[in-house]
Amino acid sequence: MADFHVDQAAGLRRLLGGAQQLQVVTFVAGCDGVGRSVAVANIAVALARLGKEVLIIDEHAAGDDIAAAFGMAARHDLLNVVQRQMPLSQVLLQPMLGLRVLPAALAARKLGRLSLAQQQTLLDAMSGLERPIDVILVDASMAHPNGFSPFGLVAQEAVVVLSGSSASITEAYSLIKKVSHAFSRKHFRILVNKVRSQSDARSIFDNIAQVAAQRGVARLDYAGAIPLDESLRQSAQLCRPVLVQAPDSAAAAAFRDIASDMLYWQRSECEAAGVGQFMQQLLHLSQRITPNVLRA
Repeated sequence: MADFHVDQAAGLRRLLGGAQQLQVVTFVAGCDGVGRSVAVANIAVALARLGKEVLIIDEHAAGDDIAAAFGMAARHDLLNVVQRQMPLSQVLLQPMLGLRVLPAALAARKLGRLSLAQQQTLLDAMSGLERPIDVILVDASMAHPNGFSPFGLVAQEAVVVLSGSSASITEAYSLIKKVSHAFSRKHFRILVNKVRSQSDARSIFDNIAQVAAQRGVARLDYAGAIPLDESLRQSAQLCRPVLVQAPDSAAAAAFRDIASDMLYWQRSECEAAGVGQFMQQLLHLSQRITPNVLRA
């Protein structure tokens, strides 16, 4: 019953809220196992319950995709739309009111090689979404052929997810350093996952932020922390977001706090212009990224 009331209130906000600026946030990680996709799924649920129309763009292939976090299976890809094999509506998944998932693992790898006709097809499809999008969350792949997701370069915000392990911290800093040097991106946010306390999370963030600042790599801001919580493991086993399975858990509360804070993050000019302009910026950049630039 609680979920019904939350979704009903969110629906009313959608009807009464009016036009909003688009916000695009890309989530990346330096290594596997830090809980990036779980974080994206739960933040998306929290934003939808705040009355936002949320689109998750998922760069991961089936078996490692975000659809599984909702107990769903992605059968098609955005590339099918680009190749005019089916409409966008047949590719999109809708786990709940206000939240859609766009599988794009294949399309993300081919963005830089699309013909002009395919680019226009993509623009038309994304600009013609049935409902306006307030927030796009990108679950970015670590295995992009250009070394870093173009979504992460175009989006105003890139959130690096890491855990408390030394390997995770090292790999996260390495990713930030590579992207900073290769693409001159000088600002990232840090989300610390799987930590025992807020003080531990702050200590981890302070250390990596200090190193990045001292070496002139990038400016890092604190996005928040998700505590170690048995509810997360149980929710994952049931293929349900923790906000749905255990809404009163400490992890669920942390995801809600991060989602609320996100709404006050700065927007870029292309985001303010909407999905169409954002996609144009994405395609423009994708055509100009030098392959393997991070490995040079």
